Amino acid sequence: MLDLAWTEIALILVVALIVIGPKDLPHAIKGVAEFIRKARRMAGEFQVHVDEMMRETKLDEVKRQIDEVRHGAYEMKRQFEEEIDKDRDIAKSFSDPFAEPVTPPPPSPASTPAPAPAPATASAEPARAAPPPPPAADEPPAFVPPGTKTRDTV
Repeated sequence: MLDLAWTEIALILVVALIVIGPKDLPHAIKGVAEFIRKARRMAGEFQVHVDEMMRETKLDEVKRQIDEVRHGAYEMKRQFEEEIDKDRDIAKSFSDPFAEPVTPPPPSPASTPAPAPAPATASAEPARAAPPPPPAADEPPAFVPPGTKTRDTV
């Protein structure tokens, strides 16, 4: 920074004592010290912000490299699957045999005729939904969360 010897500092103090005077010299020294303290604090904050920007720049570069590697791995996997299993027979053989079959979506309302209104019934009772059929002997019972009341526990 500044290379001042003791003799130079003593000369500056003597000149300051003559120019400023002995009465105001302590206030002037205090002001200079406060200015130096603020300048150091601002320089430190500036250095922290520069370091943070450098770290963010490096993180962005690392993030970009990771994305490139991830994209390359995905492309390699896709090409490998295309070469090994062109008609997807192997992938289909590993599918879940107990999974629900995917049903096609219902036809759009514009292409289906409107259903005829149901005939009115003479009873004033609302129709009740039929209870679900009991599970077959070879099917496990449906899961019931603990604490839920069922017809058997009422």
